[in-house]
Amino acid sequence: MFFDYRFILQLFHIRKQRTMNDIFENQYKKILDFLQFEDYSLVLKRIIDLTLDTEDVSFYKKTYELLSWVDYNESNPEGKREKYSSLLNELYRFLSQKSVKVPDLLLEVKNLKKSYSTSSFSLGLINIRISEGEILGLVGENGNGKTTLLRVLCGELQPTEGIISYHFDYKDIYELRTQLIYVPQRTDVWYGSMLDNLRFTASSYGVKAEENELLVELIIARMGLRNYRNLSWKNLSSGYKMRFELARMLLRKPKLLLIDEPLANLDILAQQTVLDDFKFIAKSPFRPLGIVLSSQQLYEVEKTSDQVIFLKQGEPKNLKSENAETGKEGLFDDFIVEFESEWTQEQLHKTLSSLRLSKLQYNGGAYIAYFPNAVSMNNFLQIIVDENIPVKYLRDISGSTRRFFV
Repeated sequence: MFFDYRFILQLFHIRKQRTMNDIFENQYKKILDFLQFEDYSLVLKRIIDLTLDTEDVSFYKKTYELLSWVDYNESNPEGKREKYSSLLNELYRFLSQKSVKVPDLLLEVKNLKKSYSTSSFSLGLINIRISEGEILGLVGENGNGKTTLLRVLCGELQPTEGIISYHFDYKDIYELRTQLIYVPQRTDVWYGSMLDNLRFTASSYGVKAEENELLVELIIARMGLRNYRNLSWKNLSSGYKMRFELARMLLRKPKLLLIDEPLANLDILAQQTVLDDFKFIAKSPFRPLGIVLSSQQLYEVEKTSDQVIFLKQGEPKNLKSENAETGKEGLFDDFIVEFESEWTQEQLHKTLSSLRLSKLQYNGGAYIAYFPNAVSMNNFLQIIVDENIPVKYLRDISGSTRRFFV
């Protein structure tokens, strides 16, 4: 039987194209939901995202004019609803005619290892695949190889073994670092105002005249920096310095962003805001971006990432890939719950044994309970209610890299 593989590939591409169209439609519907429930700050962020997706200066002007209007009409919800709705409709009509971007593979790492002759520490073996629109989280305690891996991926360090394949064109290390941007935890000092620095960055990448001014203002607003755009490096907190670096990154339009501990100096609310920003930016149907970020904020990163790799003494563990690639049955065979309670370990063990408790550990101020996978969260909650067990906090960590911290 003869197969026309070109035809099959064409059908596959069409199917992916339709999937991306659906993603755009779903994203737009969510923005309308935000508008309906008057979450105007989030709607404005998404309007800026859609405006940047157009890559059209006429829309840059319209959104900049909207930002200027908002500056003087912050307490005018009816006016906001009308203006936001009008611009959203225009953006939707324009983008509906624009081709969505079918995500391409960006980075492939095979059997990567990094070791040092003067140290017993060794990183690897690392295997990674990341495509446009995907976020990969690196988690683990300090000193376990997160920064080392990022520096190897961006070309600052040479691997001892293994292959790193970048699936985009570049001529040399300098051009590579244009398309693959590494943002370290401690950023370099810069001089002058934030606004001047961002305009200079845009100009360096070919954005001139009116487009430069408009694009910079939009990205400043997108990153929540409008009130700080005339400040210098020394007048910004570490959290806003990181936002500045992200703004500068967006102006450079990279394929892949590697960022080290972006949540380290942020409060819990700002952490979630930044992670949401990453997700919206990475998953643009028209300008998808790959992101690899390291953090110790496990649960926040897991909620945002498409895959998470846990590093301990340089060795990786990836719940999803290990289960799929090794074919191991049993990686998710346990139901594991983390919880806090005033009861003693003996009291809890005796009571939870009725659910076929296999192990109960006390770890980091919380209990970790292991059950067979036939046990569910509903079963666990039921026994808490029936036995009146005092519980302050609980979380299902069966599919979380939190289990590796135990």
